[in-house]
Amino acid sequence: MSYLRGFMPWIALAIVSTLGWQWGALAGLVLGAAMLIRARRAGLAADALILECSTVAFFTALTILAFARPDSGLKDYVGALALGWLAVTAWTTLAVGRPFTTGIARRQAPPEVWDTYAFRHINVVITRAWSIAFTLSAAAMVVVVSAGLGVVAALAAQFAGFVLPALFTAWYPGWARSRPAPAAHRA
Repeated sequence: MSYLRGFMPWIALAIVSTLGWQWGALAGLVLGAAMLIRARRAGLAADALILECSTVAFFTALTILAFARPDSGLKDYVGALALGWLAVTAWTTLAVGRPFTTGIARRQAPPEVWDTYAFRHINVVITRAWSIAFTLSAAAMVVVVSAGLGVVAALAAQFAGFVLPALFTAWYPGWARSRPAPAAHRA
């Protein structure tokens, strides 16, 4: 569930935006900044806070835009923009070899497993799942908004983009640990 906690600003955006996209953006920024500050005060290193830093960057830009141009056509696509930003963040962390889930997983796993093949591989697979979910949900949101499919369809697309990978995240580590390690990685 700590994975979902990291997405609270994004969930707040989806919910509070029903009152106006400016307020959703501001709620996300306030929550994101508070989470980042709290994590830094708790002593977490910046490399363990990739999602939090990305969240604050996105919500800072979105809040400025939303209050400067409240009538912008982008307001209709804020859900797609948010999921797209998360997709870019997740894919980028994979591309640079630092899956964003690693920092979250290190908060729960003992330090002696951090450098193991299994730990690294599990985080690559889980980050890949989040990346795919964010990408597909962002695309679905563009379709939902463009086709005028309504709030229920938008909420379903956003919900799927968070819940499905969260369920996978809860299930996969246990399954992966129960499997025999490839011969090249046993030790």
